[in-house]
Amino acid sequence: MSTTRPFSPGDRGPEPSGASGSSGAAAPAPDGSTEGPPAVEASASPPRASLAPVEPAQPSVARQVRTLDFTDQSGVVPLARDFARQALYAWGWLPAASADRRAAAEDVLLVVSELVTNACLHAEGPDALLIAYDNKVIRVEVSDKGTGQPSPRTPHRAGRPGGHGMFIVQRLCLDWGVVRSAGQVGKTVWAELGAPA
Repeated sequence: MSTTRPFSPGDRGPEPSGASGSSGAAAPAPDGSTEGPPAVEASASPPRASLAPVEPAQPSVARQVRTLDFTDQSGVVPLARDFARQALYAWGWLPAASADRRAAAEDVLLVVSELVTNACLHAEGPDALLIAYDNKVIRVEVSDKGTGQPSPRTPHRAGRPGGHGMFIVQRLCLDWGVVRSAGQVGKTVWAELGAPA
């Protein structure tokens, strides 16, 4: 698990031209169209068998994003959980049809609670919560003005009070990390969880 990588795997956008092993054909855009000029065969080379055009992949579920601003709010942890719960209902995670789906939704709510609580305890409180969903991953981001670096307490002592927040996040999530913007105070702590099957 990374605590400093600014992006999760696959969250950097399309591969640069030629990096994915393609031969220069235009990459499909998120809307299904192609960007850039089509590949042109050089006329000086001997004729070769041409490859059939590749059909763009079916577009995935559009990324859905909800944000909550904590400015002048009190009781931010229950507020954040209620906000996340409403998003899960809107996105069809709740009501859960199976125990696995219910557990996945509870994991999201627990991660939201832990990240917001950490911002309250260690970073002068959260500024905002962002929760985003596509067909594979749900991403939780909590921004704050803190300068500290969150990390699981090592060694983790299950019998002692406190110090379990980032350990829980690390155990439940596919990945998590911290993003800092140059010239700005604070950070964004993000975590990603897999969508239930």
